[in-house]
Amino acid sequence: MRITYRKTIKLNLILDNLLRFKLYIQNELMYNIIMLYIVSTPIGNLEDISIRAINVLRECDVIACEDTRHSKILLDHYDIHTKTIAYHKFNEQNSAEGIISLLKQGKNIALISDAGMPVISDPGNVLIKKLIEQNMPFTVVPGANAGLCALILSGFDATKFAFFGFLSEKNKELKSQLNDIKNFEGTRIVYSSKYNINKDLENLYSCLGEINVAIVSEITKVHENVNIQTLPYSIEEPKGEYVIVIEYIKESKIRPNDDEILDELRELLHSFDKSTAMKMLKEKYNISKSYIYNLYEKSRQT
Repeated sequence: MRITYRKTIKLNLILDNLLRFKLYIQNELMYNIIMLYIVSTPIGNLEDISIRAINVLRECDVIACEDTRHSKILLDHYDIHTKTIAYHKFNEQNSAEGIISLLKQGKNIALISDAGMPVISDPGNVLIKKLIEQNMPFTVVPGANAGLCALILSGFDATKFAFFGFLSEKNKELKSQLNDIKNFEGTRIVYSSKYNINKDLENLYSCLGEINVAIVSEITKVHENVNIQTLPYSIEEPKGEYVIVIEYIKESKIRPNDDEILDELRELLHSFDKSTAMKMLKEKYNISKSYIYNLYEKSRQT
């Protein structure tokens, strides 16, 4: 009887705390007449969501979703029936104005993405800038983030790190991104998808040379995977989303870009034969000899 009694008391305390928290959220929504809540959602496991996030989503007037169909899975799981509207990168400018209009009508709104924290490589930045410009209130309901989880899972140094988002498909922007990644003295985090993962790994190799990376996928799911490899590397039959964590070793040599490699190779060819010159660059920058050879042959054809 003593064990049953203790369990009953413990359950009553939990239920009492949940009720108190729900009342706190209701009061918060009531007194903050206009408020935008930027709510983090699970990145895989549906249980990775806070009590506060659930109550905000349940008690607010409107939920702005990156994809209403995708978010319905989460909302149905927690029996949340709040009205939803679309807010994605293709309608971000117009939808931001619409959300601000709703806020001015006294509506409390939650902003969510398909997974993780909105704004971080997801829609939301445009809206936040407009809120700041108009001196309107917003707050964050924290939670899961794929980049930080991948950093921890990689085992790489987390003392100093930087997040670079998705690599651009535009050559000029990509070149600038890769240059920033190369010059950052710390662990680097990059997002990728099944459509771009091998191209992204190739671009990172062309910039950084033979360097260790952790290719992390299915975070918090049953088949969570941390694949630590040395570039160059490619994935057979990519699936889903990926986080690439790039190791930083303080004493590693900074690799020049392809144009700089070719320029240095041509200089060496004035004094050495092709095989010796390529071997010297291989040892200097940790670049495979075959990569230098292919780069050189390609340059001769253009």
